[in-house]
Amino acid sequence: MGALEGRRAIVTGASSGIGAAAAEAFSREGAEVLLAARRIEKLEGIARTRARSSAVALDVRDAQACETALAGFGADLLLANAGLSIGMEKLQEGRPEEWDVAIDTNVKGVLNTVRAVLPGMIARGRGDVVILGSVAGRQVYPGGAVYCATKHAVRAIYEGLRLDAAGSGVRFSTVDPGMVGETEFSAIRFRGDEERARKVYQGVDYLKPADVAEAIVWIVTRPARVNVGELVMWASAQASTTMVTRKTAR
Repeated sequence: MGALEGRRAIVTGASSGIGAAAAEAFSREGAEVLLAARRIEKLEGIARTRARSSAVALDVRDAQACETALAGFGADLLLANAGLSIGMEKLQEGRPEEWDVAIDTNVKGVLNTVRAVLPGMIARGRGDVVILGSVAGRQVYPGGAVYCATKHAVRAIYEGLRLDAAGSGVRFSTVDPGMVGETEFSAIRFRGDEERARKVYQGVDYLKPADVAEAIVWIVTRPARVNVGELVMWASAQASTTMVTRKTAR
């Protein structure tokens, strides 16, 4: 039996990167998994290769859609993973319409997702809510004011949940990775400029989505008496959000 046998998990942002890796890890450990994201065709392709997995099209910015798609699943494990960043301009040069997308996805998306799922967990007296944060929620860097603000907000949501649902039997965790390669994050941040996105990770022994997924599985499989609240993951080559050691070609 897998470590998550008998559990029902929801993963948002499950069409790529950390979300897809976590959904795979949950399935491998025996959970029934609902994969949620906007790109239903990609999700369905992933779900077909995973045991006990299904897919639902979902934009986490839509509170009613979250309620409709997620509330009835009976999840006792939620990974609120959906998130993005667009642009790295200085604040005074930023695009407000892109700020709206980032704030609505990264902040309201977490609120909407948790709001849809948490009441059921509280009613059953058990569950795990894991929010995918970032080291950007701990250190601000140039050009990252809006994204960093959203991840600081995510950390505040996590801390608020621990207070609002104290004694409910539900555990809350935030996982805050540094540089994670092999995702679509930088390509979206640079508005589809794949070459610029590749340069972010060039020469860096970065974290991989599976590394983060493995850490999440470890968190949610601790004994009920243990709540791993905050887990920060840096690539060994990364000393801070702005200091990264790169291998040089010889």
